[in-house]
Amino acid sequence: MALGTPERDRLIRIAQTGDPVAIDRLLAACQPDARRYAHRHCHASDVDDAVQESLLIVARKVGGLKAAAAFASWLFVVIRRECRRLSRLMLRHDPLTDELAEALMLARPDESLRIDLASALESLPPHYLEVVLLRDFEELTIAEIAARLGEQPGAVKSRLHRARELVREYMLGPR
Repeated sequence: MALGTPERDRLIRIAQTGDPVAIDRLLAACQPDARRYAHRHCHASDVDDAVQESLLIVARKVGGLKAAAAFASWLFVVIRRECRRLSRLMLRHDPLTDELAEALMLARPDESLRIDLASALESLPPHYLEVVLLRDFEELTIAEIAARLGEQPGAVKSRLHRARELVREYMLGPR
């Protein structure tokens, strides 16, 4: 913080009383430090959100801080928690249930489905496309595909599963 220790502690004590001017000054004074700290602990795309959310938390909860000397470490804990929360949100992904995916497909016109399926298959890497074509179009068994490709059946199953997942993601992705 740009403020000297006695001035900072006085500002924190005033902010703890709920004085909106003191809270604004305190947040303005600690924002550069908060931003630098967030750059070290957050994904680059989350820095602004983490700082903003952290400063909102500080503004709401500064009154509960026991000692003004603990402010800086408390601020950094709040920022680090926000960075972790935003990171978890970024990685969270709720897959569609099979029933919902089927309903979405059935709601589309046949011609649109054909075009999108052809595009989805064309988007597959060659090693994935090959197993899909052998299994779903030539109707070979996993053992027959494994023998034809000189691969283990487990590897073929895995590749087929991943290929179908890619097609599904393509078909259900945003339009």
